[in-house]
Amino acid sequence: MSTPPPIDFPFGPFVPAEHNPVLRPGRHHWESTNVYNPAAIVVDDRIALLYRAHADDIVSSVGLAWSHDGYAFDTEPDPVIVPEHDYERYGCEDPRVVRVDDTYYCTYTGWDRHTARLCLATSTDLRTWHKHGPIVPDINTFAGVRETPGPDWSKGGVILPEPIDGRWLMWFGEGNVHVATSDDLLHWDADPTPVLRPEPGTFAGDLVETGPQPVRTRTGHVLLMHNSAIVRAVDDVTYACGQVLIDPHRPDRVVAKTTEPWLSPTTEEDRHGLVDDVTFVEGLVFHRGTWFAYYGQSDTTIGVATFTPTDREDDA
Repeated sequence: MSTPPPIDFPFGPFVPAEHNPVLRPGRHHWESTNVYNPAAIVVDDRIALLYRAHADDIVSSVGLAWSHDGYAFDTEPDPVIVPEHDYERYGCEDPRVVRVDDTYYCTYTGWDRHTARLCLATSTDLRTWHKHGPIVPDINTFAGVRETPGPDWSKGGVILPEPIDGRWLMWFGEGNVHVATSDDLLHWDADPTPVLRPEPGTFAGDLVETGPQPVRTRTGHVLLMHNSAIVRAVDDVTYACGQVLIDPHRPDRVVAKTTEPWLSPTTEEDRHGLVDDVTFVEGLVFHRGTWFAYYGQSDTTIGVATFTPTDREDDA
């Protein structure tokens, strides 16, 4: 019997930046009220954020911001992804992004105020996007957790930007987390059985949801940062962030998980906003020797937490 690979876990510690938030609303009408839940990627030695933003109408678009140091961001004047179709007419929400060769793949949630649908768009420059529509129809990731308005519900697709055993992998879901596979990064086959479920009595007691794009660790595992919630009442919820390790050759199998969150609401911005008590991570990049994890603070502002590996540590 072969010996299983060692487990090097968890990843961090991450420390929230002293001068958070790194991005606030208010520059343009379309982002005048709230900015949050950003994807992140490094492009030509700059960090790009694709972030969710809206005015008082809470109809979300996706904006684009740039930073040289990971803390100070310049935003572009116009959103890069906006609602156009019926399935997203009340919002394009919560992007995640990876680059494969010369193409960026952005998953986001199309919201019609009835059903959340995981959608996909592609680009070569982060500004002009071609939409491919919903990609995992007929999957309800809240099944067994709570009722949804319709028979399907999906969001939060995070794509591993390298193939494993000749196929692409994506984990997705709110409520439960599922895995899907693809031959071309555009068409996905989803497994209806969850990979990760809520665990009553823990910080992931009532729902789990994907975080930023996955990364391979130095032991060969797939690291998934995830978001989790405890829901005490309609207006009483706490979102914190955890980590799990996945066997890349058995992408439906969790091999380790943290028992305590690595990030949870502590500051004024984390504790008070459109939705109180939320730290929701969606962006993770390695830039100039440091890992930057970007997260929404109470659905109102964007914060960052950082981790700088020592000389004895690999990148992940």
